[in-house]
Amino acid sequence: MGNNTDIPVTVIGLGLMGQALAGTFLKAGHPVTVWNRTASKADPLLDAGARPAPTIGDALRSGPLTIICLTDYQAVREVLGTTEPDGTTLVNLTSGSSAQAREAARWAERRGARYLDGAIMAVPPVIGTAEAVILHSGPRPDFEAHESALQALGTVTYLGEDPGLASLYDVAGLAMMWGVLNAWLQGTALLETAGVDATTYAPFARQIAAVVAGWLPGYAEQIDRGSYPAEVSALETDARAMAHLVEESEAAGVDAGLPKLFRAMADRAIAAGHGAEQYPVLIDEFRNPRTPR
Repeated sequence: MGNNTDIPVTVIGLGLMGQALAGTFLKAGHPVTVWNRTASKADPLLDAGARPAPTIGDALRSGPLTIICLTDYQAVREVLGTTEPDGTTLVNLTSGSSAQAREAARWAERRGARYLDGAIMAVPPVIGTAEAVILHSGPRPDFEAHESALQALGTVTYLGEDPGLASLYDVAGLAMMWGVLNAWLQGTALLETAGVDATTYAPFARQIAAVVAGWLPGYAEQIDRGSYPAEVSALETDARAMAHLVEESEAAGVDAGLPKLFRAMADRAIAAGHGAEQYPVLIDEFRNPRTPR
């Protein structure tokens, strides 16, 4: 679907990301109106052809599509305040929780506006390229009405009607990111004790990460079925390997907190009778967190 560059776009919030969003819309040919609490941040965009909105109310009334990119949802509440954004579609790309997204959707609905929540899985310099993945959730007709304009920003993805989905996908992605990075740092610290540097270890770690990523579709099927036959390895076998990782870490003087957490979760699942099942059975430890004894 090609971009409809006739659609006027308003951008509220001109931090580094907001400036990148507004600048990308300008480059794509959209008429762009901008507003920021510190008005001077708009100057480079005004030089590039953007139009300033004197007030937040003027900004909201300037077109059918308003992009919001502020520090947090408290800032969104402070900026929008008692405005009446009736007639515009708000696309809120501010980072926050799923509960905040759902409350913002209710706020917009009470004021006659349409609302999409979003999450930007990218840094400002790549906005406008396919590398910039931007997630959206909310009413499908509202997304489809503005999809062509939103595509100027990068690879847009629609997740579903629940406005909280974009935020949930965002934090789920962060869980993956930090999980992978912390596991890599654990291994790097271990190998450093034997004189192996991070650059040498990184290709091996990347290969392992790719192999593990390949397991996810099959493991996901087990989780969705609620059945965990040990097709590759039983959890009790994994637990023995976790104990080895804890011992090796402690012997090397490397922090063992992360593998001890793995082992504690596995031990609880084994005690509950799941030792002969496959690793994804640990999903119940995440669904029903328990305080370790």
